[in-house]
Amino acid sequence: MEISCTKEESKIFEKIGAVASEMRLSCFLIGGFVRDKLLERPTKDIDIVCTGDGIALAHAVAKAISPKLKVNFFKTFGTAQFRYHELDIEFVGARKESYSSHSRKPDVTEGTIEDDQKRRDLSINALAISLNKEDYGKLIDPFGGIEDLKNKIIRTPLEPGITFSDDPLRMMRAIRFATQLGFTITDEVFEAIRSHKERIRIISQERITDELNKIMLTPKPSVGFDLLYRSGLLKEFFPQLTDLVGVDYIEGKGHKDNFYHTLQVVDNVAAQSNDLWLRWAALLHDIGKPATKKFEEGHGWTFHGHEVVGERMTPKIFRQLKLPQHEKMKYVAKLVALHLRPISLTKEDITDSAMRRLLFDAGEDLEDLMILCESDITSKNKLKVKRYLENFELVKERLKIVEEKDKIRNWQPPITGEAIMELFGLPPSREVGTLKTAVREAILDGVIPNSYDAAYEFMMMQKANELGIRALK
Repeated sequence: MEISCTKEESKIFEKIGAVASEMRLSCFLIGGFVRDKLLERPTKDIDIVCTGDGIALAHAVAKAISPKLKVNFFKTFGTAQFRYHELDIEFVGARKESYSSHSRKPDVTEGTIEDDQKRRDLSINALAISLNKEDYGKLIDPFGGIEDLKNKIIRTPLEPGITFSDDPLRMMRAIRFATQLGFTITDEVFEAIRSHKERIRIISQERITDELNKIMLTPKPSVGFDLLYRSGLLKEFFPQLTDLVGVDYIEGKGHKDNFYHTLQVVDNVAAQSNDLWLRWAALLHDIGKPATKKFEEGHGWTFHGHEVVGERMTPKIFRQLKLPQHEKMKYVAKLVALHLRPISLTKEDITDSAMRRLLFDAGEDLEDLMILCESDITSKNKLKVKRYLENFELVKERLKIVEEKDKIRNWQPPITGEAIMELFGLPPSREVGTLKTAVREAILDGVIPNSYDAAYEFMMMQKANELGIRALK
């Protein structure tokens, strides 16, 4: 297997090697850049390891390229980084590490390239290429990473129990790379993950979630989530999702396994959209089902109100997993709350009012909601899926017609709260909100047209009726 570099990449590698030689340092290209080049995957992140001061080497290389090139460095970690054209180049001194059993923070000392390769998470990430004059371009592969790339295997450089105990985040990374690359984790490595799963608790949630998001952004996230579940890792940091696993039977009636159904929905969404947060909405769309599961005599299993429970659970899960609050969380909660609505519109005798309400409630997120709902149609019965999808297309067409006619989407009522306060001399109050809501509901229900004049006349009638009721009292 050979590495094919661009002219720009080759030029910068020669420059780094020359500067390192002047400083009497050995230096190597290592890790993900080597792996991805061998796999012919696009990559712009370059890691350089040297035997000595990585920060000093970074500054010297940057100066040799351009005196104006800014270097970001972190003394605590001994790393430095700069951006050159489209390339992100990071420098670090070769290290050897030792760990205590209760912490993932290692005792770090200077080491050789061999020491540095031993501390890598996977054999395919321990590959290095010499940038030194005497053996420039030589591939250094002490742990069989090339063979593992050929065989599409995930293995650790050292005994996997040692690798994972030293840095438990490597368990997440093993699963992430298996998912991203379509590789298989060896039995020995997977068993070590299962044995050391509790140790993930010493890792910060932010770093765990970063790996989780990378799994979520793969072409088929279900692969990673299935591995996380079967290894036991998922239950350690996301037990609500594992609560979806399994099927209960009463009187011979069972329900679908909501965990694996959820993974199918995430995959279906991933096939249509790269949006991370739409994929999160897919992952959480049925999260309220365990809390609402009931068996009804003569009917079977029900999950009434699971969308409402799921909406309420979403903020808590976002806080727990250290996901962004505010807009991203609100977007996911909104889609979870609405995910049953489009399907319910496939029934006969659905009014334009119901269509208008969905357009109003979904607003600018309607297309995403429709992707989620269409992805939620999963069944082994192909005829049933075909019938649902055909009905779903009819709903989409009807929504389009109603939207073109009524212009309700992203709509604001023609009379504002400020106008109501000015017209009736009212302060901000519940009465203002009541009048505004009455106007909005009348338009959505089709009682009055979506126009200022109709809204004004309706509001005046509402006010008159209210005054009449007060007089009678």
